Amino acid sequence: MYRFLLTPRWWGINLFVALSIPVCLFMGSWQLSRFEDRVQDHEDAKQHATADTGAARPLTSLLPVDKRTSGETAAATGRWGKQLLVPDRELDDKRGFYVLTLLDTGDGRSLPVVRGWLPGTADASKAPAAPRGEVEVTGALQASESLSSDGVSRAGGLPSGQVGMISAASLVNLVPDDVYDAWITLDEGDRSGAGLRPVPASAPEDSGLDMKAFQNLGYTGEWFVFAGFVLFMWFRLFRREREFARDSALGLLPDPDADPAPDTAADSCTTVEAAPGPG
Repeated sequence: MYRFLLTPRWWGINLFVALSIPVCLFMGSWQLSRFEDRVQDHEDAKQHATADTGAARPLTSLLPVDKRTSGETAAATGRWGKQLLVPDRELDDKRGFYVLTLLDTGDGRSLPVVRGWLPGTADASKAPAAPRGEVEVTGALQASESLSSDGVSRAGGLPSGQVGMISAASLVNLVPDDVYDAWITLDEGDRSGAGLRPVPASAPEDSGLDMKAFQNLGYTGEWFVFAGFVLFMWFRLFRREREFARDSALGLLPDPDADPAPDTAADSCTTVEAAPGPG
């Protein structure tokens, strides 16, 4: 009854099933591990944000910025240089702008520093000027922003003196020196500027439960469902072939070589036509 399993057709079906199910399970497990990694990164980022980062360390010892060093307290010394505004930034559900000032560190590079936040529309007349002379600043280290970063709505098309995102790529053409591929936000805001509110550090990218994390979870379900669908379809084909083989063994299937059954309707008509009429 099960000899059909030895046919070339069923060898191909069984080989496909034997290969596709492990692949689906592997891909589903991999997507699930990616989701779990993102959840763990999210928890680590929350713990890091609430933990005491300790004493400030030199900026250069924390570079390049990664998930481990993001949010660490960095210290740098230099002189304030060009000042820019970063519009359309929210703080405590209020719309405002960042006051971003470049710190000339004296080594041929400038460090972007967010001195604070002000409410309202970005206006250079509202932003207090940075103090003169050499200063030492400390703040939370942050990686350069991108278009996918929280708060970034656009990168260009802004008036002179404004920049859409804080990154070396967007600032390098605005200052004569090179720009660090990082920035810091002052812990307590710039005390020299009245009204400037400190901007809290944000978690590093790809460390939260964002849409990418839930995409991984969705892909996990899709791979596992596909593995179940392959198994279900194999079982349906197997049951149909088994029933067909059983009916064939019991003689319940019509013999394709047998003569077709006579057309009874045609015979009846012939008989009626051959019958003699009355009288």
